Amino acid sequence: MPTFRYQGRDRQGHAVQGETDAASREALARALQADGITPLRIEAARAARRDDNGLRTRLERWLEPRVQLGDLAVFSRQMYSLTRAGVPIIRALAGLAQNTRNRRLARAIHNVAEALEGGHGVADAFAAQGVFPSLFVSMLRVGENAGRLDESFLRIASSLESERETREQVKGALRYPSFVLVAIVAAIVVINIFVIPAFADLFADMDQQLPLPTRILLTTSALFLDWWPALLVLAGAGIATFLAWIRTEAGRLRFDRWKLAIPGIGSIVRRALLARFARTLAISLRAGVPVLTALNAVAAATDNAFVATRIQTMRTAVERGESLLRAATTADLFTPLVLQMLSVGEETGRVDEMMEEVAEFYEREVEADLKKLSSYIEPVVITGIGILVLVLALAIFLPMWQMGGAAL
Repeated sequence: MPTFRYQGRDRQGHAVQGETDAASREALARALQADGITPLRIEAARAARRDDNGLRTRLERWLEPRVQLGDLAVFSRQMYSLTRAGVPIIRALAGLAQNTRNRRLARAIHNVAEALEGGHGVADAFAAQGVFPSLFVSMLRVGENAGRLDESFLRIASSLESERETREQVKGALRYPSFVLVAIVAAIVVINIFVIPAFADLFADMDQQLPLPTRILLTTSALFLDWWPALLVLAGAGIATFLAWIRTEAGRLRFDRWKLAIPGIGSIVRRALLARFARTLAISLRAGVPVLTALNAVAAATDNAFVATRIQTMRTAVERGESLLRAATTADLFTPLVLQMLSVGEETGRVDEMMEEVAEFYEREVEADLKKLSSYIEPVVITGIGILVLVLALAIFLPMWQMGGAAL
């Protein structure tokens, strides 16, 4: 009889784990449930030991690509088509697990299929994988309770595709200025290492005091040449410190709040987040998700810690019995348009439709602004390049003019 290792939770919610013999995973799952234990993971003990002790396996999993929005959208669209056609969900999951290119997602789909065979609910099986967003799980739970999983997968696919399109637009708008910024930094490094030292020997023979731009340029070049290991270490330490800081709760909160205050770009980011809030809330309410659960899912889907905390504040107010409009007003996050549409939605009982209108309005605005973003940033970039060229030219030619004047 094979040996299995299991992980689960007892009736009090405490984590339990162990190792025992059983005829199959399904038999062990039934035995654990009879003992009051909800199994979360069951696997062969030999495979478990190999996974725990195998450095190669852990390294391969660490190097696996993350599950992207596009992967989840394609999976949801495929599940909609299969369930709509009447294919049993376990059979559909087993087939998709074999044909999914992303290994992390394929393994999660396979685990979901095994959990369903063990008697778990659909939403609980997806939630246990740690791969699928909370909104994904919430909408599946609603579809599972209503017996309409195919519609839930369709709504999930539409939501993920819309969010992916918005992110691609933002990346496309920032691609050009990012490339130019990297080129400017590379040019500065090349000038300080190779160009300025060539003129340093020429200027060293001058008896006159060099102009200020030239002295600054020579000092910077000497700093690059003499202290480049220390500068690399400082730059690496600075980047590591910044990344560690934004991983903390307080750092992520302040950084996300600062992003909303960037001149020009902050307004676009804010409206994009409001569009995502409205779209996610509309989809959740239309799918039948309770308001409190929907606000939790919306907070998780915003991808901005500052906005998420304000939405959680809004959720707490609703939980105390306040109206959605009053809670949104006290959150001090939403524009008058959003508040007005929430007011109309509560009066008419059509909050989902009003939020859909808000999402479409802001998505159109964001799309138009993103198309013009490059034209906004281009003058700033050109001005920066011009200043750099001017400083370089003055630093090189001013000493030559002094030499020419002294010779006359």
